[in-house]
Amino acid sequence: MPDPINIIICDDQDIVREGLKTILEADSDIRVIATAEDGEDLFRQIESSGIPDMVIMDLKMPVINGIQATRMLRSRHPNTKVLVLTTYDDDQWVMDAIRAGASGYLLKDTPRIDLIDAIKGTLQGQTFVDPSVAGKMLAMAAGTIPRPVESSAPDIRPREKQILLLIARGMSNADIAAELYLSEGTVRNYASALFNRIGVTDRTQAAIAALRYGIISLDDI
Repeated sequence: MPDPINIIICDDQDIVREGLKTILEADSDIRVIATAEDGEDLFRQIESSGIPDMVIMDLKMPVINGIQATRMLRSRHPNTKVLVLTTYDDDQWVMDAIRAGASGYLLKDTPRIDLIDAIKGTLQGQTFVDPSVAGKMLAMAAGTIPRPVESSAPDIRPREKQILLLIARGMSNADIAAELYLSEGTVRNYASALFNRIGVTDRTQAAIAALRYGIISLDDI
């Protein structure tokens, strides 16, 4: 039996911390080893409970906010992933969190099953971004990432373009499968083949590359 995923929840609201703890621990693959009320408390909890595999991080907190805590955490414990879970979807919060080292950005109205999928997927190297902020993040990121070395876009078939577009909208493999009437395994295979052809390793990079190549446009998102 694989080891459980060790998580610390960092949020300044008691009800959120306790609610998330209950939700996450209902999954046998996840263990909440501590909760913290702000960034300063997070590092106290790490000292007493150990280094987690992941921190579920709120952003707007007193003392040390989520952006500062993410930056400090990634510097001190680079193997620990940060998944932002917040109510804020404005441009500055999104980009500051990603630049600080967050591996994903979800809003607090994310369904339980999607949150669990994001936690497990993030630890496997995937990137999860809430659909409502995906377009903003990609618009800003696309302007800062160099165009791929290849002068022309890879040959992308219509079905693959559909999947790339839905990835750029922040949809999970399960959501894409339902949208296109495919199995989740088929979508996963399409995505893996696309990543190899475009030369990227995760969903966010794939979406940005698709924008840079002109395969999709921001208006599509």
